[in-house]
Amino acid sequence: MATIGNILIEVCIDSVESAINAVEGGADRLELCANLGAGGGTTPSLGLLKLVKQAVKDIPIMVMIRPRVGDFLYSDFELEVMLEDIRTFKDQGVRGFVVGILTKDGRVDVERMRRVVDEILPLEVCFHRAFDMTKDGEAALRDIMDIGGVSRILTSGQEPTAIQALPKIESLFQLSKTLTDHEVWGLTILPGSGINAKTVPELLARLLPLGLREIHLSGGRWLPNNMVFKRPNMGMGLGGESDWGVWRSQTDKVRDVRRIVDTMLEDFVRKKAAM
Repeated sequence: MATIGNILIEVCIDSVESAINAVEGGADRLELCANLGAGGGTTPSLGLLKLVKQAVKDIPIMVMIRPRVGDFLYSDFELEVMLEDIRTFKDQGVRGFVVGILTKDGRVDVERMRRVVDEILPLEVCFHRAFDMTKDGEAALRDIMDIGGVSRILTSGQEPTAIQALPKIESLFQLSKTLTDHEVWGLTILPGSGINAKTVPELLARLLPLGLREIHLSGGRWLPNNMVFKRPNMGMGLGGESDWGVWRSQTDKVRDVRRIVDTMLEDFVRKKAAM
């Protein structure tokens, strides 16, 4: 289990402003994306990475590698783009990469993922929520184990939010522990989606006893933009708030989760020590 006072909080962000807000709220690690509010995030620009690193020095950054929104079945050209993006970012002082590739029948594409992981190593590899789109979560976990070199799996337990899938996430924790007990390295299950100050207490209560070490959230909301003129009945094809709003991680939302996490972990460790 994580040491006392240190359940790692990873915040996914897509702007310098969100990076600053997340770190001020207590984030330990950032997942850097583009277009986070529209389609779940894509590969960020090199310029964004450089400016985020300047703004929040010494914070570990995981970079999303996803060439487009949509599914996770990629063409040969898209795979080459992903590999080239990894090469571009790899020497920029990042902690690692967040990536996932599936086959058309809903399994992890083991062969292509091995190519990607080989390109990333020795940096960290997180298999992202493409995991939640697989046909069978336990089979997907075993396939990821067979790839080798993957540090963690980001998952909502194959439901829209992690809190809806706690029994499934519990089973993934247990299966991961069974498969990795004899390994030098382990595979961390990173719960994400819908985690906030209201939902994190139940998630911690259920998963701390199973060895929860880190959680993932955005801590964000849509903010109105500063445009005075907005052409009626026009948008950029996304619809809703994402056409005109600006997605930002909020310091107070991250800080509230940080406070609850630290308090509950300390209480958990104290009770365990008294047993």
